[in-house]
Amino acid sequence: MIKREFSDGIIAPGYEPEALEYLKGKKKGNYAIIQIDPEYEPAPIEHKEVFGVTFEQGRNELNIDEHFFDDVVTENKDIPQQAKIDMAIAMITLKYTQSNSVCFVKNGQAIGIGAGQQSRIHCTRLAGNKADNWLLRQSPQVLSLPFKEGMKRADRDNAIDLYIGEDYMDVLADGEWERVFTEKPPVFTKEEKQAWISQATDVVCGSDAFFPFSDNVERAFRSGVKYIAQPGGSIRDNDVIEACNKHGIAMSFTGIRLFHH
Repeated sequence: MIKREFSDGIIAPGYEPEALEYLKGKKKGNYAIIQIDPEYEPAPIEHKEVFGVTFEQGRNELNIDEHFFDDVVTENKDIPQQAKIDMAIAMITLKYTQSNSVCFVKNGQAIGIGAGQQSRIHCTRLAGNKADNWLLRQSPQVLSLPFKEGMKRADRDNAIDLYIGEDYMDVLADGEWERVFTEKPPVFTKEEKQAWISQATDVVCGSDAFFPFSDNVERAFRSGVKYIAQPGGSIRDNDVIEACNKHGIAMSFTGIRLFHH
């Protein structure tokens, strides 16, 4: 799996000889393969120097387990085990993602991350748009696209991105689709895309800081979000809870911000 996926390098305590040979072949032999001491313990205090000023902070060793989400503040308090697993994945992703950030997760996979934005709603919109694209990739219209044989995976991915996006004519115009498909696919209309996304459910949304307004919940709901994990602590928490109750969303207050700078 690692061989076919793009990455710049790998760090592990050790490598089987067969795995090492596979990895040596990545990036034409320029793949970074690092062996690390599994007994290594990082310093408890992290340091960063910026223009002669040294900043210090305690290392984030937060343990995110299933009890991390016990404080459910909404009318719907039913959070099944799979949703708790997805919540934990969202929190771990946010723990190492540049703040501000929001993460959407479904069935053990992060499907949309909005990071480094200046406002919470921009994080949610960005993550939601990426999640929508992931959902659209699972649609019958996309899975049945008649790609020509021998196309590289990256070229197929780029064609799919164009096909499900607003610039679909870049891949469907006469003289263009012939390079990608054996026959011209129909346009994936806005109505068809909305209908497919509306079927999504059981998506988890995590946030590294509180939702200051209910508009974040409304945007998350449009991407199938049914469970939310966020620190809480906004003066408008009641508005956010009310928005969740309106849509039957279960929301947990973790009480912990996960900013990463």
